[in-house]
Amino acid sequence: MERILEPELMVNPEQGQAYACADFSVPNEQFLHLFARKFPDFSGPGRVVDLGCGPADILIRFAHRYPQCQFIGIDGAEAMLAPGREAVKQEKLGDCIDLHCECLPMARDERVYQAIISNSLLHHLHQPQVLWQTVKKCSDQNTSIMIMDLFRPESIESARHVVQTYAADESPVLQQDFYNSLLAAFRVDEVRKQLCCAGLDLECEQVSDRHLLVWGKGAVVRKQ
Repeated sequence: MERILEPELMVNPEQGQAYACADFSVPNEQFLHLFARKFPDFSGPGRVVDLGCGPADILIRFAHRYPQCQFIGIDGAEAMLAPGREAVKQEKLGDCIDLHCECLPMARDERVYQAIISNSLLHHLHQPQVLWQTVKKCSDQNTSIMIMDLFRPESIESARHVVQTYAADESPVLQQDFYNSLLAAFRVDEVRKQLCCAGLDLECEQVSDRHLLVWGKGAVVRKQ
């Protein structure tokens, strides 16, 4: 099945609210667990950026796990960030989490981060290199990099089955977005080619029946 593009940004407030209310605790906790397993020595202090942070649930979980870090969340849709701002306020994490409405590549950001994380952004991008070039620009050999995303099923029927398996109790808005995202997602071999093209020596592997993971530490290959 060929990739079918979906809109890059979720600008509808109904979408933002649907994602904020949905139960993503299992994949989001899996993300945190995978990061801790891949980078057992990471503890901070330092700056962590979440690219495509959405309602900021993963950032909030990271802030509780790594309280010595400063966290920046980037998302191109204010509709997705609005519930995240409220969640950060409720968790009293405003001193360590900043959320910014901005599309990639980040303008005028030349900072190097101690960790770069991203969950479910890649499949939205019509030009995936914008993510990998941002990762390259904002990292050095000490940066912990972890990107998790959906991968594209083999068929329309398989995509529908995944939606029914994992989102049958969610809102129709979220179910449709999930289905569209599955059709727009990449496969492991495609992502490996993207990394090679970007000059990034990162690992890419399947980690669940619907997720792939890109990760590495000190893995940026720079021309001398």
